[in-house]
Amino acid sequence: MTPIAPHITAFLRDHLIGQRGASEHTRDSYAVSFQLLFTFASQELKRAPSDLLLEDIDALLVARFMEYLETTRGNTRATRNVRLAAIKSFFRFLEYRRPETLDQVRRVLAIPLKTTESRFVPYLVFDEAQAILDAPDPRTRSGLRDRALLHLAVSAGLRVSEIIGLQMDDLSLQPPSVLVRGKGRRERALPLWKETASALRAWLAVRGNPPVPEVFVNKCAGELSRWGVAHILRKHVTAARKLCPSLQRKRVSPHVLRHTCAMTILRATNDLRKVSLWLGHSNMGTTEVYVRADPSEKLETVEAITLPKLRRGRFEPTDKLLALLKSDSLCGAEDS
Repeated sequence: MTPIAPHITAFLRDHLIGQRGASEHTRDSYAVSFQLLFTFASQELKRAPSDLLLEDIDALLVARFMEYLETTRGNTRATRNVRLAAIKSFFRFLEYRRPETLDQVRRVLAIPLKTTESRFVPYLVFDEAQAILDAPDPRTRSGLRDRALLHLAVSAGLRVSEIIGLQMDDLSLQPPSVLVRGKGRRERALPLWKETASALRAWLAVRGNPPVPEVFVNKCAGELSRWGVAHILRKHVTAARKLCPSLQRKRVSPHVLRHTCAMTILRATNDLRKVSLWLGHSNMGTTEVYVRADPSEKLETVEAITLPKLRRGRFEPTDKLLALLKSDSLCGAEDS
């Protein structure tokens, strides 16, 4: 029987970073997937996560885990597929590291990805975004931090990993700009909106000198986590819903703020390429989802073309009584 912990450690630390050259963001995303998997396996097998064996993570358990993600956690099919892709990547690593597990590996790799639905991206309208940005209390230190973080998320369209990874050296307030280190080690420089720069200056004035280089820190002066960002947003969305009832019908996540930024830029510029550059997309195909979600883009198309004319005519009733009442024969009978 083979403990699984050494293999996961080698996969995340040596294989992903050292051999495949993956970024720390990719490694962290994979680590979250395995954290969820091992917590689920621990509950299923009544065993501590550190005591799990490689043989425990078979195709049946992984399939039950996929079902758990969708039914119990309420994850979308896309999220489910992301978790499964991470697990499959680990098992492909095992295929060469432990050849005796080949049968187990092939069974796991045979679990199919689910077809995902192509839905409109969720985003906030102006009043909804403004209500969330106004929710933090600027009279408190945490309120100044939250206000700056939310303004940066909405105006720059940053991913959560980009927000928590933003360092002091990446900021320039003269002129206001930010260097973003995104997915795939792609960097992009973005100008800061006037309001965002003001919010950041107010936060940096009270940030102090914590021992970490990140711009946004937690109450213990340590690095802010993904869960910390989600908690901050959830708290202020709850407060904003009292003043903006339409938020009651929306599920607001950090990525929804990114979508909101994209839709704002698209409507301001009518240039999909600028949206792609702003968000740091690797290809334009990823950005096209915002065109599908914006009805004004289709309206401009309608107004720019010559529409076919409508044939003139009037509906004639087919009922015999109505036809008689409209006919000339009735008038002729009255004349006689």
